[in-house]
Amino acid sequence: MDCLDGAPGKFRNFRKDDFEADWIKVPECRFGQVYQVKMKLWREKCALKSFDTSLCENSFYSRMIDEAPKIAKVKFKYIVSIYGLCSEATAMVMEYMSNGSLDNLLASHTLMWPKKFQMIHEATMGMNFLHSMKPPLLHLNLKTSNILLDDHLHVKISDFGLIQWEECLNKKKFMEYLMARGNINYIPPETFTQCPEPPGTTFDVYSFAVVMWEILTQQKPYPGSSVTTVLIQVSHGKRPSVDMMPDHKPRECDQMIRIMEQCWDQDHRKRPQFSDTVRKTETLSEVLKIPGAIQPDRGQKPDYPWLVSPTQKIALPEMPDLPSDDQHGRDGILSLLSKKDFDSFRQSVKREHTSLLFSDKNSLLHYTVASGDAESVQRVLSLGAEVNCPSARGYTPLIIAVLHRLHDIISLLLEHGAAATQGDEDQWTPLHFAAQNGDDRTVRLLLDKRAVADAREKAGWMPLHLACQNGHETVVRLLLSRLSEEAAGEREEAQGRTPLHLACAYGHLSIAKLLLSQGADPNATDRSHSTALHLSAEEGHNRVVRTLVKSGVRIDSVDSRGHTPLHLAALKGHTGICRQLLSNGASPDPRTLQGWTPMHLAAVRGHEATVLQLESQGGCVNARGENGWTPLHLACHQSQQEVVAKLLAAQADPNVTEDSGGWTPLHLACNSVNFPSVLQLISHHADVNAVNWGKATALHLAAQHGCVPVVKALLLNGADGTLLDSSGSTALNVAQRCERGEVVELLEKKC
Repeated sequence: MDCLDGAPGKFRNFRKDDFEADWIKVPECRFGQVYQVKMKLWREKCALKSFDTSLCENSFYSRMIDEAPKIAKVKFKYIVSIYGLCSEATAMVMEYMSNGSLDNLLASHTLMWPKKFQMIHEATMGMNFLHSMKPPLLHLNLKTSNILLDDHLHVKISDFGLIQWEECLNKKKFMEYLMARGNINYIPPETFTQCPEPPGTTFDVYSFAVVMWEILTQQKPYPGSSVTTVLIQVSHGKRPSVDMMPDHKPRECDQMIRIMEQCWDQDHRKRPQFSDTVRKTETLSEVLKIPGAIQPDRGQKPDYPWLVSPTQKIALPEMPDLPSDDQHGRDGILSLLSKKDFDSFRQSVKREHTSLLFSDKNSLLHYTVASGDAESVQRVLSLGAEVNCPSARGYTPLIIAVLHRLHDIISLLLEHGAAATQGDEDQWTPLHFAAQNGDDRTVRLLLDKRAVADAREKAGWMPLHLACQNGHETVVRLLLSRLSEEAAGEREEAQGRTPLHLACAYGHLSIAKLLLSQGADPNATDRSHSTALHLSAEEGHNRVVRTLVKSGVRIDSVDSRGHTPLHLAALKGHTGICRQLLSNGASPDPRTLQGWTPMHLAAVRGHEATVLQLESQGGCVNARGENGWTPLHLACHQSQQEVVAKLLAAQADPNVTEDSGGWTPLHLACNSVNFPSVLQLISHHADVNAVNWGKATALHLAAQHGCVPVVKALLLNGADGTLLDSSGSTALNVAQRCERGEVVELLEKKC
């Protein structure tokens, strides 16, 4: 491997003398040792993770040499960066994470609920990124010890891609790999079976569910249980006890638990993808995002299931594998279908075969329809097969034909009396499936056979809802031609969403225009009082927002949490939509139920361009929200240094104090160890000796965290080291108590 340029971000093979001599040993991992080292060239701390080749497989490090350059290319906010290898030390050189592993933190600190939710969401973000790569990058080693924490306790995923399934690797060997690394609690049940299939993305989803449980409970799963006991219990569906959740959990925790339970479902096919989970955890983490400022909602927070398309809810009916051998009797008939020997099948099939039920109550007609051969279907029907017989899940042969888009067979079944209105166990009719799939030809066939255009499935969805959500304009037009004006514009599903809500949430502009032209009410609200404008503004659909604004929508309508469309656009950083809403008369400073303005929400999420846009169109940079927090307070608390700079340039007050503890933005910047923001605040005349209600100065907080650059900056700008906090301690006393050696030495010299 060539030694590349020494700049950070370039993968290289380091030598031992590239690092300063003082290697600091940090807690051992199972297969090696981790050191904190300092790069001579970069003057930056790194982590050197060495591997004990006597404990690892002989091929492990050589394979890591091959894989590391690929892994190093993975760059993302919630992924630990890999800089290169150090072959002399049989080690990987990686980003240094000052607060160690999540495993250690959960054991040593009691976390507040906002931090727990934040960590779950950030871990989901990291895993979603890995799985979104093509092909997906599987972790296969996800556990709390491989989730690391930076200076501000933000999460980053590490050790991904080091364990791999190879074609020559059998399941027993793979299990040995995992168990040797102490992963038994994180291994999904399908890994214990005889199924030879390699692990997929659902393996990591299961592991993540156990990580979620550990974060929520701050406990270890299956305490005192042997490896064998865990294997047996998990294979029989047992999971860590939900009863171990703390009693004082917020309401939102129940929804987080439901996500967790879906992720560790016994059937790996039912586990959600991270692309689904990341949206739900984001929604939940928003409620508890700001520790000490935002409290849980007063009412039950609405779940937003429509952000996960029902397309993922319904899969093709699972037909059991057909026999491959030419056996006698009932299986012999199925084997002919399996071989696609349709001539022999039509000659061999008899009337008595048509009444047989196979796996999951599938009839011979179900299998014949799934085979796709219309002549064979005709033959089975001529022998008296029941055309509307349902399977165990309620699928009729017609539904099977609709799902497979077998138009000739659909026509054939309808001619023989197939019921166009008969639904499955969830009351999904053939028309629902056809509308969801955008199959306009089938929709026409079904409507001509008196399918009910406004039929509702169990959750209240009409075919029109599904077509609008999935962007099938031709199907929407067909359905509208059969629906009354009321049904087209105002009929809602169970969560109160109209077809217009769904078209706008998913950005289907032409469908939104069509619905509005047919009389859809742009001001209709769902159960959480959201309008179509709320949904399109939150999702960033500029053209849809423009269309709704022109249609006469109420631009400042509020949802159940007091959010206007401007709040949601600001929260997501959709600057263009904010500009559009404000230009069309939106109030620049509306308040949520917690008192937050759009400026607050843009600041807490680090959207500096949005902050500037709001300020330029009348937004107040010094608005005080709950407990008197200003946007500058929030930006300092969340270490959003670019937003801090923009707010100060826009005349934000650096010396305003919040109401619950008397903290200034400088206090919060020091508490978050945000050095650039500290410098910005000082340059804008922040009072370095301001005290909070505990009489602590910024210097007290900087000393507590051991941040030498911040301490130096404060001292150079007049910080008084003799001031006492409410416990009678100077900053030096605080540094001594917290064992911050470098700060102690500095303060002793200066004070």
